[in-house]
Amino acid sequence: MDHSSNDTESPEGRRGFLRCMAMAGAGTLWLMKGGVLQAHGLADGNAGTAVPDATFSFVQVSDSHIGFHKEPNMDVAGSFRDCLARATHQRSRPDFILHTGDLTHLSRPEEFDTVAQLVRDSGAPHTLYVPGEHDVIGDNGAEFFKRFGEKQADGGWYSFDHRGVHFVGLINVLNLKAGGLGFLGPDQLAWLKKDLASLSASTPLVVFAHMPLWNLYESWGWGTDDSAEAMTYMKRFGSVTVLNGHVHQVQQKVEGTVTFHTARSTAYPQPAPGVGPGPGPLKDIVAGSLKHYLGVREVRHVRGAQTLAIAEEALA
Repeated sequence: MDHSSNDTESPEGRRGFLRCMAMAGAGTLWLMKGGVLQAHGLADGNAGTAVPDATFSFVQVSDSHIGFHKEPNMDVAGSFRDCLARATHQRSRPDFILHTGDLTHLSRPEEFDTVAQLVRDSGAPHTLYVPGEHDVIGDNGAEFFKRFGEKQADGGWYSFDHRGVHFVGLINVLNLKAGGLGFLGPDQLAWLKKDLASLSASTPLVVFAHMPLWNLYESWGWGTDDSAEAMTYMKRFGSVTVLNGHVHQVQQKVEGTVTFHTARSTAYPQPAPGVGPGPGPLKDIVAGSLKHYLGVREVRHVRGAQTLAIAEEALA
């Protein structure tokens, strides 16, 4: 669908786009091989057996925005609870959960308290976090990093290895650039270069941050100002998967061996890039259809191959 066309700017065109999003919300299993994604509907007969030899899986959740109390979702805590329940009851229990930012809406202590309580109550496996711009309001992320940060680097970024896959959590919501673009900064880029330098090019990479690490729609701040330099450190690897939040919808891009994915929010959807006057909660949703736009992502590592299988699952 051409999001820049006049048809999508009209009310009828926008409703058509929403219908397309709702249908897509039925779920898709993505197999990544050599930088090319192959799609299988979750309802397909072979979808459940597409990755029987997966060595492990993890789940991405994003943009829970605890503290938001407006249309189209007056109960973001409830929808986050539902997403956590979905995440922890996959076909096989995930090894961990990645939350890619905007845990809260206004960075208030009671909002962070609610996030922590909901995760504990869900029985979720170990959960790792990176902040969104809504998590660093007023204190440059001090409250977030105290509660949810990893202690590897002064700036809050970190990496870890899990069953042959190298994971990197980046921070791109501090010192935002003009127009609201994300920013990594020279210190983090130097750390990233050093972190990746000793790895074999055959090591699968999973990189996660809040704002997209590709310029999805610059005029809305949907990108990262200095992400191109980060990509120069990753392009030698045979399999790189980049997971982001921020835009509250599934968008994908492939550049060589790097595949970019943005995630649904657990709170509310946003318009497609360039559709309407700007980003923000998408309110003109057909009554009762909100759960078509909210969901989780399951990622599986497949034994013996540089392949990550990605399944999108909506709450509806």
